[in-house]
Amino acid sequence: MTLKYLNVIDDATEPGRRELFRFGIALVFIIGILLYTGARFGDVSFLLVVAGIVGGYMAMNIGANDVANNVGPAVGARALTMAGAILIAAVCEAAGALIAGGDVVGTIRNGIIAPDAVAAADVFVWLMLAAMLAGALWLNIATAVGAPISTTHSIVGGVLGAGVAAGGWSVVDWVKVGQIAASWIISPLFGGIIAAAFLLLIKRTITYKTDVTEAAARVVPLLIAAMTWAFSTYLVLKGLKHVVRLGFLPALAIGLALAVGVLALSRPLVARAARALPNDKRSVNRLFTVPLIFAAALLSFSHGANDVANAVGPLAAIHDAVLAGAVGHEARIPPWIMLVGAIGIAIGLALYGPRLIRTVGSEITDMDQMRAFSIAMAAATTVLVASQLGLPVSSTHIAVGGVFGVGFLREYIKSSHVNMLLEIRHHHQGADQGVVEEFLGHYEKATLEQKAAMLADLKRQSAVSPLSPAERKMLKKAYRKALVKRTALLKIVAAWLITLPVSGLMAALLYFTIRGMLLP
Repeated sequence: MTLKYLNVIDDATEPGRRELFRFGIALVFIIGILLYTGARFGDVSFLLVVAGIVGGYMAMNIGANDVANNVGPAVGARALTMAGAILIAAVCEAAGALIAGGDVVGTIRNGIIAPDAVAAADVFVWLMLAAMLAGALWLNIATAVGAPISTTHSIVGGVLGAGVAAGGWSVVDWVKVGQIAASWIISPLFGGIIAAAFLLLIKRTITYKTDVTEAAARVVPLLIAAMTWAFSTYLVLKGLKHVVRLGFLPALAIGLALAVGVLALSRPLVARAARALPNDKRSVNRLFTVPLIFAAALLSFSHGANDVANAVGPLAAIHDAVLAGAVGHEARIPPWIMLVGAIGIAIGLALYGPRLIRTVGSEITDMDQMRAFSIAMAAATTVLVASQLGLPVSSTHIAVGGVFGVGFLREYIKSSHVNMLLEIRHHHQGADQGVVEEFLGHYEKATLEQKAAMLADLKRQSAVSPLSPAERKMLKKAYRKALVKRTALLKIVAAWLITLPVSGLMAALLYFTIRGMLLP
């Protein structure tokens, strides 16, 4: 066989070898959990060994799916490489889980099932095992099709379905379920609006100015300080709540003090960097690179601190029920279980996270540093505001909603800009081409206020619009196709809507299967 054909065979089998390598690493992790739990708990309960394996599988799926929302926009904006993003996210997720992940979780996730309805320890263990496995399987399916979904909703759906299977419909707290369903609308809507608002603020205060670099030197330090304020307050309230518990106002004061310090440090640095840049919009994007890296790291740390309970909470509850022989309202998380969650999230991210990172970062809308910065700000701000208002939100839905928010804002701005140019050309019909280009040149260089005045003057002189309603509609459709991928929107929304019922149905079937296998 010639070298040419060997190379062809090698190229053809490379994807399979990569997939086999990923599967092998994941299998080694699962076997490690099996050996540890088997050696430590094999004599106590076979179910605890099985639960340890399922908990590791759940943690890997959370890393593969949910973590992409924290680093995807930064990768799409080319502020981070894929390898750099995975390294930062893996380290920060694990650090958040181990340092601030807490040592106690509620045994019934989010209080959606009445604890008294599953007082028997064996029924409770079957229920939590079915819920955890259903949530992990649904996350795996969503990752395979490239749909970022909420892991919280996956496990809540699993607990709901298994709880109904165990105790009937009456055991469900439907008010809690309604609040969770409300977050399907609240989270992406808030995330999209706040991300679009931050992007519009950046455009109006920086990129729409005549001297872009001078405006950036003045405004970017303020934006960095605002980011510091939001993230530090968010971390104190959420990411470090298991280490130190403070109220909203003290956390806000700590965040403000840190923001003032960062403002003082960043002003001379940003001014020096801005002076070295060309006076154009593209170059100003570089000033947001370092803040974006910090934002990705902080979001990952906080996610690890908060969402590790989605991976190991059910496992900790099973561990507590098996060893105590009874069901409590809270369960302690032993160090080995927290380690399973932290390592599993990091492995899942490294092996299977790139697909979802690409989906969030580049397959919905084109990303740059300003847009990614706006999404990061929306993630921190929305969680802060929602937590104080008592609104249920999902970090996954906020981040993805932010991506769509900046994409829809781009659609509106682009279509409006083209409409303005058409109005200008329509008004100058019959004029010398040089006159038209000179006016357009003045228009492009004008400030936002000057542009508005120039267009108002043209409209007063010409009452006829250059575009009919049908033509305006066609223009909007053209930009809809170009700037925001509708197929991605439909796929993600569909996955969000069916997460709770699908994971619930799977959990109910798994509960009956486990119960049937273990009953005498």
